[in-house]
Amino acid sequence: MMLGAVTPILRIFDEAKARQFYVDYLGFKVDWEHRFAPDLPLYLQIARDGCVLHLSEHHGDCCPGAALRIAVDDIDALHAELTGRAYGYARPSIEDTPWGSRELTVRDPFGNRLTFFIS
Repeated sequence: MMLGAVTPILRIFDEAKARQFYVDYLGFKVDWEHRFAPDLPLYLQIARDGCVLHLSEHHGDCCPGAALRIAVDDIDALHAELTGRAYGYARPSIEDTPWGSRELTVRDPFGNRLTFFIS
């Protein structure tokens, strides 16, 4: 028996803010999106390299305030990339943790925390 990859679902409340944060700022690409009707909530999949996330406006899918840890192979390059973008709501820095990890944490506009790390 083997377990597969995890795909977290993160709660969002505003499509434009979600796209600004996840696509424009973090560099994810939209793989697909779905609505049952034009006036109903959005559900979409985004990905960057091997990281796949689902974002949902549906209130029953998940709660805001999730925390994710996402492994990266070059945290300095990610930091330089994010610092170089004109996103007015985050200025993340790299933290050297007591447990030997280097981490960069950002919060999305909906209270979800994404911590990128390298051990």
